[in-house]
Amino acid sequence: MTTHILIADSSSLTIVGAETLLKARADTLISKAENGDDLIAAAETLQPDILLLGDRFDPLIDTLALVERSIHAAPLGRIIVMGTLTDGLLIRDLFTAGARGYLATGDDLPACLLTAVDAVLRERPYLSPTANAEYLIHMHREDKSWNLDAEARSVLRLLAQGCTIGEIAAKLKVKPRRVYWVREKLRYRFGAATNEHLISRAVAEGFASFPD
Repeated sequence: MTTHILIADSSSLTIVGAETLLKARADTLISKAENGDDLIAAAETLQPDILLLGDRFDPLIDTLALVERSIHAAPLGRIIVMGTLTDGLLIRDLFTAGARGYLATGDDLPACLLTAVDAVLRERPYLSPTANAEYLIHMHREDKSWNLDAEARSVLRLLAQGCTIGEIAAKLKVKPRRVYWVREKLRYRFGAATNEHLISRAVAEGFASFPD
């Protein structure tokens, strides 16, 4: 049976390397996407068995959102993310969103890619060595620093309500630059690039509500 793999990565070197390896695999058909919208359209049309997604594929669309949209477009597709980041929290969020594998680009691609493909086709998760180590460290760390101080919780709650920086500063009676600083600290804490991603990460970690 032919395995259809859709490759979506912004690095031409990664694409060439992955394509070369996958072409050596028997009964494998390869397609490529140019951007996030192209990826979703191709996933809907082609219904690939595997989507190989670079974590910086489309600067306009968050990787987590791309994973979720790709699964909606091709429900039976298995998503393998190739990324430069090996943060355990990020990997956990990607798997929660529906990814089946994660390849750290610092690991040996020739040694990992085909193994990852075979694993996810057997409905098994796959993490490359570095990604696996970081994921285990995150999951087994005694102090996950999940507790937020009162100020951070207040800013997080008001952001979730849709308040602007100025509105938050007025409500908390602090200067806007203080709110900016707390927001950036929260984004770093949750590994988020936008307010929307920050809120989704916070909810995923159990902050379903944001008490005063």
